[in-house]
Amino acid sequence: MNEEINQFIEALGDSWQHPICAELRDVVHAAIPDVQERMQYKKPHFLKNGKYAAVISTSKAAVSFTIFNAAELALPEEFDGPPERKTIKLKQGQAVDGEMLTSLLQQAASTL
Repeated sequence: MNEEINQFIEALGDSWQHPICAELRDVVHAAIPDVQERMQYKKPHFLKNGKYAAVISTSKAAVSFTIFNAAELALPEEFDGPPERKTIKLKQGQAVDGEMLTSLLQQAASTL
């Protein structure tokens, strides 16, 4: 686990974002056991074999989770973005569907 990402999560201004970001990070590690973490552009990025697999970003209103290599995925309508990367925005009080996200991330990362 990357210490910079620990610090990113701890430093979030809105406390409701802490558990969401931590859970999303756990989802990435469950889906991609050999994932590499790094901070880039002030956001946690997750890589497999040097290629982007996922990124977490935050705004005042949401925590966004982007899955890369997503062109072949059958995604729920909550996801938005260009075919190669899809993003879901989680708002305060919204639960993380860890099982769904783990499955989607495993599929997307399988060819990285």
